[in-house]
Amino acid sequence: MDDQLIIDMYFERNEQAITCTADKYGRLLRSVAFGILKSHEDSEECENDTYMKTWSIIPPTRPNIFSSFLVKITRNLSLDRYDQMHAVKRGAGEVPMVLDELAECIPDESASSTDDGSNDEELKRILDKFLATLPSDARKIFMRRYFFGDSVNEIADKFGFGKSKVKMSLSRSRDSLKSLLESEGYYG
Repeated sequence: MDDQLIIDMYFERNEQAITCTADKYGRLLRSVAFGILKSHEDSEECENDTYMKTWSIIPPTRPNIFSSFLVKITRNLSLDRYDQMHAVKRGAGEVPMVLDELAECIPDESASSTDDGSNDEELKRILDKFLATLPSDARKIFMRRYFFGDSVNEIADKFGFGKSKVKMSLSRSRDSLKSLLESEGYYG
């Protein structure tokens, strides 16, 4: 079913919209959640929470790219669940490692944040620009690591690369991102 028809069903408050969404995107959403949570049960819960949140957001929101809209909700819900599950015992799992790697090149938000959210929009613009400059393989590796939370081994297996190639690509991408952020005046 076409995404716009599904979105129209949400606007009509037709509960069939959730079923259509689950049929079309359920596997993708569980995959995103599992990449972060490493638990099938928690992934299914995040998938279901995504449908509930989508129902509450649409209307009034009308997403331009429905799949990206859903993935972003699932990713955020999964990260929140991950934080809840690891609130007492920090440092285990892939997510803290991923965040530590990105901390090397993206400055702390609290040091440069403003109340109007302009820095967030500027960072999004720079990240979009950065991703557009990456070669296809490097972009896939970067997104699988820093958006989906895949481990280096999972990325290597998924694309048939050696672990050293994945690690080198990630390192070069982080260096390039840091350079771009510095040239765009995002630091300091």
